[in-house]
Amino acid sequence: MAEDLSSDQHARLAAELAELEGPKRQEIVEAIKTARGHGDLSENFEYHAAKNEQALLERRITILRDRLDHARVVDDARADVVSVGSHLVVEDERGERIVVELSALGGPGTVSPSSPLGAAILGKRAGETVDVQAPRGSWRATIVEIRPAPTGP
Repeated sequence: MAEDLSSDQHARLAAELAELEGPKRQEIVEAIKTARGHGDLSENFEYHAAKNEQALLERRITILRDRLDHARVVDDARADVVSVGSHLVVEDERGERIVVELSALGGPGTVSPSSPLGAAILGKRAGETVDVQAPRGSWRATIVEIRPAPTGP
């Protein structure tokens, strides 16, 4: 299933993949080589730890490649409509504000487009109030401000 990514989000995943396939992979190869030099592999903790780390790294590389191969790069976020890559301020009924990025990448400060909040605000404009159908009950959210994705480093 394809997921929508902004060009910035796509570039971040590609940069992470390049780092893992290059320097990180080489570090682990060297760690395995060094650990092999310590003798009996059956009781060699360093060797087993390095091999485990290698397996985790290769799994992450596989996941990133798959995400990038199946990603749909959408037009960069516009300042007038909530879209993937938008940075926005949302206010709940109590007047509490949160600043989020609409992103399928996850991480701190992000909201997935497929989450209850993400699905409710996608395609909306600043000033609009939406009903968010969340597992713990519905609530109302007002889009206070929409900012396009930052450009450059």
